[in-house]
Amino acid sequence: MRKHYLDNIRWITVVIVVIYHVFFMYNAEGISGGLQKITNLEVQYYDAFMYLVYPWFMPVLFLISGIGSRLYLDSHTDKEFMKSRTLKLLVPSTIGLFFFQFIQGYVSMSLGGGIEGLAAAGVPAPVIFLIMVASGSGVLWFVHLLWIYCVVLLLIRKIEKGRLLKAGAKTPLWLLIPFFFLVWGGAQVLNMPVVSVYRIAFYFVFFMLGYYVFSNEEVMEKLKKTAVPLIVIAVGLCVAFTILYFGQNYAEKPVNRGIMYSLSAYIGSLAMLSGMARFGDKATPFTEWMTKHSFGLYVFHYLGISTVALLVAKPKFLPAPLCYVLSLIAGFAFGYGLYAIISRIPFFRWAVLGIKKKKEK
Repeated sequence: MRKHYLDNIRWITVVIVVIYHVFFMYNAEGISGGLQKITNLEVQYYDAFMYLVYPWFMPVLFLISGIGSRLYLDSHTDKEFMKSRTLKLLVPSTIGLFFFQFIQGYVSMSLGGGIEGLAAAGVPAPVIFLIMVASGSGVLWFVHLLWIYCVVLLLIRKIEKGRLLKAGAKTPLWLLIPFFFLVWGGAQVLNMPVVSVYRIAFYFVFFMLGYYVFSNEEVMEKLKKTAVPLIVIAVGLCVAFTILYFGQNYAEKPVNRGIMYSLSAYIGSLAMLSGMARFGDKATPFTEWMTKHSFGLYVFHYLGISTVALLVAKPKFLPAPLCYVLSLIAGFAFGYGLYAIISRIPFFRWAVLGIKKKKEK
């Protein structure tokens, strides 16, 4: 039986990511990567939304990816698993950069004047293109890490031979408390120095907990009973984190390696998982449509947001509130629109989205 709550977590979280990136694009807290502040407000209090969701929304995606990997491997071979993950994850995040995502690189670099600076410095056009390709990875960092985790998972499976899964099925609820120290410990190591989103150990812990612990029905049945208190605690933690660190760079050390950050990430993910398992394990035509299109929304939404920032917000053609609204609309329009177009173009649907046309019977 399909676990609809996993699908619903995925598309709901991607929608949150889109909204987050609108605030991120015009943030006034110095979080690098977007256009930065475009208002005349002394303090942008609504930027608090970023602090409320940032610690947990990507960890929960890795958590359910671990669960999804277990479900797939229960009915497929390792070879089939690796083939499907390579098609869906590695191809779009490598080959797709050269055939489409370099456009995102151009827009992102143009926001900061990078293209003009490189050209003025006499950098050859082919080199500039390669830099654009590298810059175009954008939101695909999640896909990069997930593919690596899938490879490592297969190696671990060959070593442990199912023993860890059996142990994971017996996990008592009290053991979830010491699991937090794995999360906090992972936050301290294997963090890329320049591109801060590549937190290799931190997200790997969530992926492995998803695979070995929360993919077990025995554990989820117990976790669902704690959904309400977990949600209350998670909301309290995220609010406390926002109050404590508002105005600071939550994406860099020391904030993103602190106990409060890790607690918000861990409890927030468990709250989302348990809450949706208990209250959101259902499907409607709307949720099924959102599920089907969530990957396209994730891959293309930032291009819409950043394009509005470059063409409208940066030259100040419109007031700041309208720029926010247009960016949000563009995020969904580009996400769903480009997915609808590119998923129908033979080569590009494979290179950019990892979609292989099924052979006719």
